[in-house]
Amino acid sequence: MWFEIIPGAAIITVALSVPIYAMYGLQKLTMGNAYRRNMDERFSRVMYQRDFRLTNNPYIMNGLDEVPDEDQNEQKNNQGANN
Repeated sequence: MWFEIIPGAAIITVALSVPIYAMYGLQKLTMGNAYRRNMDERFSRVMYQRDFRLTNNPYIMNGLDEVPDEDQNEQKNNQGANN
C-alpha cells in the first residue's frame, strides 16, 4: 500500500539533511562559529575576500577603524612620484 513508502522516504530525508546539520558542528569546530556566509553571488564572494584580507575574521562586523591607515612615508613617496 501507500504507507510502504514511508520508511524509504524517512531514510532519504534523514540522509539528505545530515550534511546540512553536520556543517554547523564542522564550522563551529574549524572557524569558531557556526555562521556561514552566503556565497551565491560574485559580490558576496568579493566582500568575503575583502573582509578576510582586512581583518582575518570575516564573520565579525568591522567598521572603518579596522582598516589599516596608510603610512606617512608611503604618502610622501606617492606625492614625490606624482610631482
